Amino acid sequence: MTHTYVLDGTRIHTLDDFWHHLGEAVNGPGGYFGRNLDALVDCLRGGFGTPDDGDYVIEWHQHDVSREHLGYPETARQLELRLARCHPTNRPSVSADLTAAREGRGDTVYDWLVAIFETQAPGVLLLR
Repeated sequence: MTHTYVLDGTRIHTLDDFWHHLGEAVNGPGGYFGRNLDALVDCLRGGFGTPDDGDYVIEWHQHDVSREHLGYPETARQLELRLARCHPTNRPSVSADLTAAREGRGDTVYDWLVAIFETQAPGVLLLR
């Protein structure tokens, strides 16, 4: 049996919204399904709400709305947070990414999430 989890992209305005709505879609109210990119990868591999022995699909409805909200302003905000807590040896790289995001260049938060879904969960459907 294939389980289907649905994300409503109109409700995802920030990365925090994404974590919240994905957690609830998979595990119900207050549910957890990762709160950072590494945790998301772990969760998509199974054992954290998705069936260990079954197939699942995540349908991201209205993903184009999320793409807009998870664009460069949100990316810059997330990189500012990352810069404040990253290891000193990572600061030049994060600073460069932050500069690019502020200039409207490079990958966005949306791109980060889609790349993870493409490599870790081919059952993610981006639906308009």
